Amino acid sequence: MAIQTITWMSAFLCLVQVFSMPMPCQLQGQLVRTTHNLLRDMGGHFPLECLQENVVMSFPATAFATSGAPQLSSSGAKAIYETLKNIDTLFGTDEMPTMWDQQKLEYFQNIIYRQTEESKCMMSSVDTSDYPIRAEGLKTYFGNIAAVLTEKNFSYCAWEVVRKELLYTLEFILKHNSDSLLWSNRT
Repeated sequence: MAIQTITWMSAFLCLVQVFSMPMPCQLQGQLVRTTHNLLRDMGGHFPLECLQENVVMSFPATAFATSGAPQLSSSGAKAIYETLKNIDTLFGTDEMPTMWDQQKLEYFQNIIYRQTEESKCMMSSVDTSDYPIRAEGLKTYFGNIAAVLTEKNFSYCAWEVVRKELLYTLEFILKHNSDSLLWSNRT
């Protein structure tokens, strides 16, 4: 009986130790890739009927600049977090296009929300020297995106312009900043 009790206590203590270990405060690369793919697949190619309403926006690539370092600084990682948070805000409206695959849209929204909720700890990182400059670029960029939606009354074509811009943003992050994301089984 004593051996069984000791065995159960040992197993319990091992589990407590494993589950109490701190989780790294990083955005998950696979989830960023999944959000990109869902956004790409929920609406198909940019519609021809929306070409007249297409707007060129200046992408803030400097917000994600790595300064030659192999890994993104914590303020750069915060820029990625801030990007996902802004995407979550944009998609928080009730005026979403009905022509998009609604299941993929809902899944996309859930993953973006999950990423921002699980990565709030990034905002307390130490290196913030260049973060204000990055944040200002992102604020302007997402302000312009929100203005397109508002000016075009959340029309289908306005959402397609937003989707095009966000696809480019997520592609840029995955291509140029994937080293700053946490990958479970990277090949």
